[in-house]
Amino acid sequence: MRILICGLGSIGRRHLRNLVSLGESDIVLYRSGNSTLPGEELKDYPAESDLAAALERWRPAAALVTNPTALHQEVAISAARYGCQLFIEKPVSDRLEGISELRAAIEQSGHRALVGFQYRYHPGLRMAKRLVDEGTLGMLLTAQAAYGDYLPEWHAWEDYHNSYASRADLGGGALLTLCHPFDYLRWILGEVEAVTARTKAVAEFDLEVESIASVILEHTGGALASVDLGYHQRPMRHSLEIVGTEGTLRWDQADGALRWWTADRSEWQEQPAPPDYERNTMFMDEMRHFLQIVGGEGEPACTLDDGIKALEIALAARRSAAEGGRVRL
Repeated sequence: MRILICGLGSIGRRHLRNLVSLGESDIVLYRSGNSTLPGEELKDYPAESDLAAALERWRPAAALVTNPTALHQEVAISAARYGCQLFIEKPVSDRLEGISELRAAIEQSGHRALVGFQYRYHPGLRMAKRLVDEGTLGMLLTAQAAYGDYLPEWHAWEDYHNSYASRADLGGGALLTLCHPFDYLRWILGEVEAVTARTKAVAEFDLEVESIASVILEHTGGALASVDLGYHQRPMRHSLEIVGTEGTLRWDQADGALRWWTADRSEWQEQPAPPDYERNTMFMDEMRHFLQIVGGEGEPACTLDDGIKALEIALAARRSAAEGGRVRL
């Protein structure tokens, strides 16, 4: 099976390495030439600088859309119209304009798209969803998610001002770049009906996009979730707490464990991360799942519609911050 990787920044190269680890070798690269990473790792793979030429000449069965966020739609629509199965990195875009065209192109191809929210593959968060679905916490009341990192240390090889995460024209900003909680909170707690947010571009980094954001999500089931996102946090933090009438659960990426307390047992229980678990395990499981989808096995764990809803939440938060009010979805 031939796979076209469209965008060879850090995430595109991670997926390339993982595909090779999973036994895939028929890989073609679509490169703009704008990556700030060295090209030595890519020298053994055929590469094209024109997307139409890449699709026509190499006839890939699947395409990974891993270029900057603002450029996802153009590539994804072209690849879908050609008939490729699609993997689209999160978020699916930086705007809703054109999304209907993307959906139509995928539907007309007869294929499906998997959106790259890799935390859906984390065993701790999967267990959290299971506990919530089983009613272990009772009626859901509140949730708090925090996702913060230090932007200048993300990519040691480049000036962070040039990163897609820092540039409005490439779809950057904390709300889009760190949007994982919008997906997994909706996945675990249910649909979001309204969003209220405040954002700030902290002067320290001299960015044209928001570098911190505080967001309140109102879920249709009644739960309120608060989400704090930011580019300034040292050490990195990614955590989740969910409180219900019958208990509480806590997850932290630092050790990967899920802990939960329930009123009927009055004690903490724990599911530790597997002994050999590391961050890349999520990405490996995600890519393994994509290969299964391409092979006709199973349905996408995170569909295009899931990806669109996460985008809608992020954009509603940006609108709320700009207008100073509550935004209904």
